Amino acid sequence: MANPNYPAEVFGKTLVINYGVTEDGLESQLLNFVVASERSDLQRQSDELVHTMAENRAQLKNLEDSLIRELTLAGDNLLDNEELMSTLTNTKESAIEVEQKLEQAKETARVTDISRQEYRSAAKRGATLYFVISQLSSIDSMYEYSLGAFLHDVFGYSVAKSEPSFEISTRLNNIINSLTYNLYCYVCMGIFEKHKLMLSFQIAVRLLTSEGRMDHDELGFFLRGCVLASKDFPANPFSWLTERQWNDVCKLGTTCPVFADLVANVQKSASEWHEWSALDRPEDLKVQLPDGYGDVITPFQRLCLLRCFRPDRVYIAVAQFISGLDLMGPRFTVPPILRYKDVFDKSSSMSPIVCVVSPGANPTDEIIKLAEKEVGISKLRSISLGQGQGDEAKKMVELGVIRGHWVLLQNCHLLVDWMKELEKLIELQGQNPPHQEFRLWLTTEPSQDFPMGILQRSLKVVNEPPNGLKLNMKSTLSKVTEEQLEECPHPAFRPLVYTLAFFHAVVQERRKYGKIGWNVTYDFNETDFTISMRLLDTYLNKAFQNGDPIPWATLRYLVGEAMYGGRVTDAMDRRIVNAYLDEYFGDFLFDTFQPFHFFKNKEVDYSLPLGSTDLTKKVTLAAMVANVEDMPLENQPDVFGLHPNAETGYLRTATELMWANLIDLMPRNAGEGSHGESRESILSKLAEEVYDQIPEPFDRRKVMKAEREKAKAVKQDNLQPIQVVLLQEVERWNKLVVTMRNSLKNLQKALVGTIGMSRDLDELASALGRGQLPSQWRGLAPSTRKNLGRWLAHFQKRYSQFSSWIEHGEPKVMWLSGLMIPESYISALVQTTCRKYVWALDRSTTFITVTKFQHSQDVIERPKDGAYIHGLYIEGAKWDPKAMCLAPQEKKVLIYEMPVMHIIPMEASKLKLVDTFRTPVYVTSDRRNAAGVGLVFEADLPSTKHTSHWVLESVALCLN
Repeated sequence: MANPNYPAEVFGKTLVINYGVTEDGLESQLLNFVVASERSDLQRQSDELVHTMAENRAQLKNLEDSLIRELTLAGDNLLDNEELMSTLTNTKESAIEVEQKLEQAKETARVTDISRQEYRSAAKRGATLYFVISQLSSIDSMYEYSLGAFLHDVFGYSVAKSEPSFEISTRLNNIINSLTYNLYCYVCMGIFEKHKLMLSFQIAVRLLTSEGRMDHDELGFFLRGCVLASKDFPANPFSWLTERQWNDVCKLGTTCPVFADLVANVQKSASEWHEWSALDRPEDLKVQLPDGYGDVITPFQRLCLLRCFRPDRVYIAVAQFISGLDLMGPRFTVPPILRYKDVFDKSSSMSPIVCVVSPGANPTDEIIKLAEKEVGISKLRSISLGQGQGDEAKKMVELGVIRGHWVLLQNCHLLVDWMKELEKLIELQGQNPPHQEFRLWLTTEPSQDFPMGILQRSLKVVNEPPNGLKLNMKSTLSKVTEEQLEECPHPAFRPLVYTLAFFHAVVQERRKYGKIGWNVTYDFNETDFTISMRLLDTYLNKAFQNGDPIPWATLRYLVGEAMYGGRVTDAMDRRIVNAYLDEYFGDFLFDTFQPFHFFKNKEVDYSLPLGSTDLTKKVTLAAMVANVEDMPLENQPDVFGLHPNAETGYLRTATELMWANLIDLMPRNAGEGSHGESRESILSKLAEEVYDQIPEPFDRRKVMKAEREKAKAVKQDNLQPIQVVLLQEVERWNKLVVTMRNSLKNLQKALVGTIGMSRDLDELASALGRGQLPSQWRGLAPSTRKNLGRWLAHFQKRYSQFSSWIEHGEPKVMWLSGLMIPESYISALVQTTCRKYVWALDRSTTFITVTKFQHSQDVIERPKDGAYIHGLYIEGAKWDPKAMCLAPQEKKVLIYEMPVMHIIPMEASKLKLVDTFRTPVYVTSDRRNAAGVGLVFEADLPSTKHTSHWVLESVALCLN
């Protein structure tokens, strides 16, 4: 294992010897390989020299041993021993001769080595590139690559296939360029799309580092930003910069000398910097940077600057950086197209082909087509793994090895335990080579338990659904035949099949936008489309025979609730599915006066094929495909009903994922140390700085005593529900504070060697170094996506609220985000009101109104019933304080803070809602997960638009 995951205690109590290849060692191995390939005479001469020198040294050692033996056996008078004198003379002459041979060999080796060194640049590039891919498994367990696979499939292939030349420098340049691009293509074939730009950037960083052109302080800032804001940073004077952005600006000024005056320059030329940061494409190299920075900074420093002002454009800027890098170029930003014929050409009978599948993608059809073309369908053996299928699969593999079959084992992730037996079978193939035509194809979803031995020796292929509406619809319609369309005589069937294909593409493509798209990622696939198409056939056939109208309600229910909706576990996601079907399924499809459009603006028009509204004519499959061909290759989020800002959110999320992955790939000391400081010294200072910000825990007994006295003061014998919530929150807060203080103390002791470094302390150190929230703290605090610096600011704000609550009573405006379990506070409000008005608790509910108070400071007194709350943010829309209703977002503004809101408990029977949108309130912008965790409550916000508009834009409130 490259990085064995033993507990820190094991490393502390044992001697762990690292037998893994080092970069220098691998470089020497690759140099031998290149020289043997390019100059076999040099390599042969080098090998002979090594052999000769070893023989001469052995001969010299034998002469010395022989002399010592003779001297030992000689008598007292050595000079009279003629045999001994003769042996001494012969030994001396032989030793001189051997020494001369050794000197000659050393000189020859030196001359030979000079010639060999000409090829070192190719070996150095190979060693550098291997260590790019050796750590990829830390991102995804399926990204395992062995040294053997690299040597055979990448390095050896590149040396053999690169363009020849008589000039050594040209030839080496060809090998290096071919090797770099072949590695990129080889790895791209086996990783997901979301990681491909990260791979290119990791290659760029490694290459620049190997040439001494990468500043690690700059790299550390680019990946982590400001981990912990310094007390010396000036206050943020701008509303157009968030606290996080301003801290990054200040940190960059202290990290990179060229930006030493950045803070002062931004304050001095604020309008220019604001104008630049508001541009649609601030990363464009043609755009002039304020204060003349464009003339003095490097392309990488430009990335650091962009991180501060426009993190959503960093993803695009990274691609631009790679394209302009002399060591790489534009082709490293355009992943190669996956072709199974190419996969087959690179495969061998000794290595399995692992097809990693993702929701909506199935490589089985492609493998079957390839088998028909290459070996004939009769030589393909296929089985879908599941309980009890292991023995049958084993027989297939054993028979295939002998007879040269193609064996396809599907859904390997369902039988991971048996895969270990398959791993042993594959290892035995080294002793008895299989038939040359034998191929073992494995399809699996990503699995942590998939055997490493299979992954390391396999050729990996990642299968993802087509990207974009056009490619998705082409793929779907390619599985529809004219014969299937002829089966239903109803004239509406063909347009509805096209509509269903568009709906199928939309629900799949919506996944691209993360939580704005779906709360939970669903495996919508071609089976959903096929069965829904059969339902259309069945019900339209029946309607045609009986002369009935199209049963739209039935079709919408079956498709939206049973077929596609059957996969949907989240209620808010089911709203989206039904909203699409309400928009796409209805008599309006065939309205000739107001033609139907899925989406239309000045640039694009997504509509039904020409002639679809004329039910007397048939729309052919060819016409459907032709209509799809007219679609643009790329589509904007508004096609799916999302706001254009969803693209900005997608880019921002992609950037954050790239940063997180790159941090995982970096050595622990990369970018952390500066000015000669060790990692331990930096961590110790950071731990001390964080510790100083942690207050003492509250005295819970004292708090409880004070709350009892307050209850008695209002003539209550027991604590009121709100007071119980306070005590519960204080108890949870104290547990967090104690854990933080103890863990930081122990970490400081472990860093100086006073105590052993445990697994928890090791994880704490790694999290602090990366500027992330440690997992042992995260579990004791409200859910959050914040990094360590912003979380500590949130932590201090929580402390202030609890202190004020204990000292002055319940706040006039409750900061709901500061509570560990906000639902308990809302329940307490309902209980208090029910007791006050003697309502039945099970017949009560809450109603949320948005007040005209823009800030909590504007509130003078608490409301008569319920409570004011603040700190909620809206995503997908904004609040219009003048019209007092929901309104569309502004460009590039993804999150808006809501005004103070009023939670009003009331009897459910008296609640009548008109022109409102039921808006979910989540803890964080991660919304709700597959287990249903994350939803706090639902708020009814006034709206002048149709509900479906906000449903498709995924409008939601979040606390954090």
